[in-house]
Amino acid sequence: MPSTPAHPKSVAIVSKPSKAELAGILPHVLEWLDQHEYSVIVDRETASYVGGRQVVDRESISYHRLDYVIVLGGDGTLLSAARVVAKAGIPILGVNLGSLGFLTEVPVAELYPSLQAVHENQYHIDPRALIHCDLVREGKTIGSYEALNDVIVNKVSIARLASLDLYIDNLFVSNYKADGMIIATPTGSTAYSLAAGGPILMPSVEAFVVNPVSPHSLTHRALVVHDKSEIVIVVNMEQERAFLSIDGQVGMPLQDEDRVVCRKSEHHVKLLRISKTFFDVLRTKLKWGQR
Repeated sequence: MPSTPAHPKSVAIVSKPSKAELAGILPHVLEWLDQHEYSVIVDRETASYVGGRQVVDRESISYHRLDYVIVLGGDGTLLSAARVVAKAGIPILGVNLGSLGFLTEVPVAELYPSLQAVHENQYHIDPRALIHCDLVREGKTIGSYEALNDVIVNKVSIARLASLDLYIDNLFVSNYKADGMIIATPTGSTAYSLAAGGPILMPSVEAFVVNPVSPHSLTHRALVVHDKSEIVIVVNMEQERAFLSIDGQVGMPLQDEDRVVCRKSEHHVKLLRISKTFFDVLRTKLKWGQR
């Protein structure tokens, strides 16, 4: 019997809004993809710089059959794309147009060699754990979210500290008087949690970091817990206000006695890696010494 032809290669491009250099980069990227016989869809941010391409809302990218997604931007752009495509298992190639770029590790100077390496299957998949979060109010789940970096409960009032009860696997840990609480994945351990004094975890570590932000008690420190644990934050704000933030991009106000219930997601984000290791990225981004 004749062999079934492989499906046409297909990619999506997701871009950071209002990034001026995209006007010079995108036409050449599209030319390269056309030469290598890829079909291409673009999100609306990308469409403002190019014409004649199929344009889709970012939220619907996962409904398309794609080999991978090219993210042109910074880590924030990749976080947004990751939450969309993780359930579909679509890999992401992150190209850094920002300043830090722990996740979008490919610099523009290495864009085309990286595209060629992916085209020739010279890459590996770096799976990153997601954290699933349910917001429970009066016994009902009113919102469910997935985060690649972190789930954060923050106070809103300037003058007063948040009062937060922490439970791990139904066991009471402590009441925290603090500016907030971070629950970070290994990927998110180099984000806000690191700035709040938390540890750096290798991406392969099966754990989460629970890190209070500016706690009143000097003995309160970050906890590293197994990623099979259920982590619950109970908000005790009375007349004060608190806010739930997902990857620093999706947010909603919290009420007194709300419960933020977190556990490991059943999905992973697949990052395409060409040559750099996690420690290469740390040395570059954190200005650690070279050998």
